[in-house]
Amino acid sequence: MGRSFARLVPRGPTLLAIGVLAGLAFPALADAVRPLMAAAIFVLVLGTFLQVDGEAFRRALRRPLVWLLLPAAAMLACPLAVGFAARAAGFQAELFVALALSVCAPPSSGTAAVARMLGFDATVPLAVTLLSMALAPITVPLIAAGFTGLALDPLALAARLALLVGGAGAVALLLRQKAGTLLVKHSRSIDALVLASLLLFAVATMAGVRAQIETQPVAAFTCVGLAFACNVALQVLGALLTPGSLAERLTIGLILGNRNVGLVWSAMGAAVSPTTALFFAATQFPIYMTPRLIELIVSRRQKEESSA
Repeated sequence: MGRSFARLVPRGPTLLAIGVLAGLAFPALADAVRPLMAAAIFVLVLGTFLQVDGEAFRRALRRPLVWLLLPAAAMLACPLAVGFAARAAGFQAELFVALALSVCAPPSSGTAAVARMLGFDATVPLAVTLLSMALAPITVPLIAAGFTGLALDPLALAARLALLVGGAGAVALLLRQKAGTLLVKHSRSIDALVLASLLLFAVATMAGVRAQIETQPVAAFTCVGLAFACNVALQVLGALLTPGSLAERLTIGLILGNRNVGLVWSAMGAAVSPTTALFFAATQFPIYMTPRLIELIVSRRQKEESSA
């Protein structure tokens, strides 16, 4: 009975897509869980720390691709490329600002968890995300000022990141020291908790989006289309330009495409225009929907290899 029921439960990537659609379909639900976003992010980062092997993480940090090339690509090359391309395309001012700011944000905090969910190695995305977050207080204000003229406080950014990463890291270290055996025994429960946090965050990001779509349908669909185009383009670029297996290349694509726009959003405060807020919300659609597409690509490749 339990196994039959488990077969009916959608897999992780499908649940993420359902979470976004549920938040869109039920605005009251999205509004209700919105205050839990910060807690969901903390649990997400904590769960990822608990599941990553320490030795594998240290080995990943010794690779130049991880400690130098990918953080530089994520925090400098991609924002500059997208910013100059958007300026050359002549985007409307507010849309240009939103696009430039979204790509200068560090990789999404959930990327390592999504990679693990897809069966990929989570150590590289976690290492690159942490290193990119260390660069964010320097690169984000510089790029934001250069492209948009917006002044962001680097100290405020650093404090937010230190609280998130440092707090989760300290709790993870304490739990590993005091309850390491229990963590191994209940690894599936930790995976379920991380998935629940991702799902909660997916629903919460849709707070207010339904109303914006109803009042500004053209602007909303423009933002969603542009968010998908930018995210998928960066994912494809990352997958094509990096060496390794299909899983490794798709993981790099996730790192470059999925961004923690919430960090920039919170740093902007009252300076966020309605168009910028709408675009930031739209970026969540590809973040939570493309993992299902990646899962289909991997599944198809595995079937081709098994039948060859």
